[in-house]
Amino acid sequence: MQINLISDTVTKPTKGMLKAMMNAEVGDDVFKSDPTVNKLQSKIAEMFGMEDALFFPSGTMANQTGIKIHTHPGDKMFCDKWAHVYNFEGGGAAFNSGVTSHLIDGERGTFTANQLQEAVSGGRSDIHVPYSRLVAIENTTNKGGGACWDYEEILKIKKICSNNKLALHLDGARLFNALVAKKESPEQYGKVFDTISICLSKGLGAPIGSLLLGTKSHIEQALRVRKLFGGAMRQSGYLAAAGIYALDNHIDRLAIDHTRAQIIGVTLNNCPLIKHVEPIETNIIIFNVIDEINENDFISRMNDAGIELISMGQGKLRMVTHLDFTEEMLESVVLTIENI
Repeated sequence: MQINLISDTVTKPTKGMLKAMMNAEVGDDVFKSDPTVNKLQSKIAEMFGMEDALFFPSGTMANQTGIKIHTHPGDKMFCDKWAHVYNFEGGGAAFNSGVTSHLIDGERGTFTANQLQEAVSGGRSDIHVPYSRLVAIENTTNKGGGACWDYEEILKIKKICSNNKLALHLDGARLFNALVAKKESPEQYGKVFDTISICLSKGLGAPIGSLLLGTKSHIEQALRVRKLFGGAMRQSGYLAAAGIYALDNHIDRLAIDHTRAQIIGVTLNNCPLIKHVEPIETNIIIFNVIDEINENDFISRMNDAGIELISMGQGKLRMVTHLDFTEEMLESVVLTIENI
């Protein structure tokens, strides 16, 4: 039995999702005439109480489009030092938008309103520094081990953004994990953020696709940028159908992934080869092995047992539970760790 815990992006469409894809009514989305894409965009915009949405082939492209429509070359973006938009999008903010990233030294990928206030103070009238234009946060945090932002802190951050004329973008690649874990609603987030990116191909289990949500004006600009980035697709309704199915069927079940991650975390904490396991809030488990062993040796031994995981650098190893990770697989992982 091969068990892939590298990411929640490794899932394959369920039978129900494949059926929905094969039965999708499609058109040419470049001409805005794919009815299934239009339905998906309207559906998620309504879920979040936002004006409009646009379908993208990837979360990185959706995030980079969000950054570009809020900034001009030479501007500054504030984000956490572990933010996906800075660490894992190929330097896109600099390459695509000419934007400088001001990194905030937060905790597990989240920072406080006080830290943001300190970062933005004093720069707007100084000709020597970039204009401050955008704040980007990530919920849940990838490198932070699936940590969820505190919603009250987000509201404080929004106030600072409003006071300083800063746009606020949410990289919500795993936002539904946070909503399920914190028992929050999409509408709460739609009221706060100028733009939100949502990934369909992680915990929600679709094979491909992300969405950018915002105002009609934002999405009109995003449509142009998506074309510029090469992201305009034709009969993409087959992919959008998978997203609709995921939104209808795969949100509540994220709690199962969270529970299974907690069980693995307890097992790791009881393993003498593990030095530290970071707090587990959702479906990501990040841990460190003891100094006496090599992390690559640990990965190899897990691989030999049919279990795939990944290194995040700086001694951090990661496992991610997901739709295709079954109860039988969980038992196998627990047994392997107990006997490694």
